[in-house]
Amino acid sequence: MGYDFTADEVFAMAEQLERNGAKFYRSAAEKTDNSANKDFLLELAAMEDEHEKTFKAMRGELTTQEKESTVFDPQGEAAAYLRALADTRVFFEKEIDLSSMQEILKAAIEAEKDSIVFYLGMKEAVPENLGKGRLDSIIKEEMGHISLLSKKLVAYRD
Repeated sequence: MGYDFTADEVFAMAEQLERNGAKFYRSAAEKTDNSANKDFLLELAAMEDEHEKTFKAMRGELTTQEKESTVFDPQGEAAAYLRALADTRVFFEKEIDLSSMQEILKAAIEAEKDSIVFYLGMKEAVPENLGKGRLDSIIKEEMGHISLLSKKLVAYRD
């Protein structure tokens, strides 16, 4: 039996994803003694907090009917895709080596990539009038996170 996610459920998953990301960055910041690294990680956590607020606001704009209705997806592909992503628990919930900034950065890059894949999938499950376009700005910001993290990682290799 198939199940389609409502826009409300999709936004709720996105909020959780952002909370997980912020928690990861804060935990990593606690493990580092380097103040510049700590500040960098806390800045990333704050960005994740802002994304969560964005999704919460988008979710708050949904009408009761929109929260109850399902996305038109006759093949059930979007729901299956999002469920598979959520079920694998890949988002910031793996055991991560927090003992070195390089390992933190590698794990963060991987998680940010996973986030982008999730948000691209969300775009297929969210109607245009319910904030589909806003997801592009979140995706671009997550891509910016990857750029920041990659530059930081390359600096450690030099």
